[in-house]
Amino acid sequence: MPPRRPTPGADQPHSGTPVGALPLLTTSAPTPPHPSGLSLVAPAEPERADAARNRQLLLEAATRLIDRHGASAVTMDGVAREAGVGKGTVFRRFGNRSGLMLALLDHSESQLQQAFMSGPAPLGPGAPGEVVDPLDRLLAYGRARLATVASHLDILLEAEEVGPQRFLHPTRNVSAIHTRTLLRAMGFRGNLELMCIAVLAPLDPPAVYHLHHHDNMPFHQIADDWESMVRSLQPPKD
Repeated sequence: MPPRRPTPGADQPHSGTPVGALPLLTTSAPTPPHPSGLSLVAPAEPERADAARNRQLLLEAATRLIDRHGASAVTMDGVAREAGVGKGTVFRRFGNRSGLMLALLDHSESQLQQAFMSGPAPLGPGAPGEVVDPLDRLLAYGRARLATVASHLDILLEAEEVGPQRFLHPTRNVSAIHTRTLLRAMGFRGNLELMCIAVLAPLDPPAVYHLHHHDNMPFHQIADDWESMVRSLQPPKD
């Protein structure tokens, strides 16, 4: 779930675990309307072209460092060296390390949303007129969601909403609407919120942390077992 903004100036250490066989899925395609009328959560404020290029350069550098060493090894100095810019550029753009990590979360979430709304099948709807099995799309979405969570697990845990309000978070709403849309396309009817919660619960950061650290499940096993669970769901026959 996307982050609450920390107190300005807070610069807490974070760590993360590389995802290995669970790559993030991205797309540069324009985003058409989702079948449910969904739109991207919290679109970024317009930026000057040079500022947008610098932001992308720094985020890509930070992502490469996370892929190689994990989030705990990422420093502002390291990102500056990886991107080939001065350290002051990184601090001016993101403020501090927390700002950088939160920007990475926003970036990853935006990429995921664009991918499932407008990207190639099976995660996205595919080309105009292409028919994609909604089960295949749900399975692809779950794996992509898990990849995002696993890539940023520690900072997501710190930002996790608690209590009933966690179900009202805008990004959770996007995920739930997309999941319900696919379940309905699979043939399920009625109020699907309970089923939606059951399907998404194993992909929430606390659940992923528990399965990975306490049950010693590698991320690919979590993904495979989640897929088996979803495949076992059968819509009622008419």
